[in-house]
Amino acid sequence: MNFNIRFAEADDCPRILELINELAVYEKAPEEVTVSLEHFTDAGFGKNPVWKAFVAEVDHIIVGFALYYTRYSTWKGCRLYLEDFIVTEAFRGKGLGKILFEKVMAEAKNGNYSGMVWQVLDWNEPAINFYNKYQAHLESGWLNAALSTEQIKAF
Repeated sequence: MNFNIRFAEADDCPRILELINELAVYEKAPEEVTVSLEHFTDAGFGKNPVWKAFVAEVDHIIVGFALYYTRYSTWKGCRLYLEDFIVTEAFRGKGLGKILFEKVMAEAKNGNYSGMVWQVLDWNEPAINFYNKYQAHLESGWLNAALSTEQIKAF
């Protein structure tokens, strides 16, 4: 298999968004992806980019990505947050996920972050098993909280 791992570019955004939708279907929440391509592209490559990503290509087709950004913890300082990480189903089990994940780990190390954090659904056994290979600490006892745009506007 001929593959390439590189930083994402603005032209990659349509394909990355397709993979984000694939991930949302896998996570049983396809209706939750509401970001527009324009907003997504601007957030990564506009005047004030907030995210970076690595993409995995096979024969010049993006088959996976790992999107991350800096998160600040008042307890720990700057931490690298892995927002989304997926290899499309047809290419899983070939080592691309390991390479992508380790590229993000290298970014955390080279950027002198105080650690790397992410979320995983408690029923996603393949992902949990993958992270356990790295001896990741999987926390319990924390609940995710969010307010929608509508809820904030109604305040």
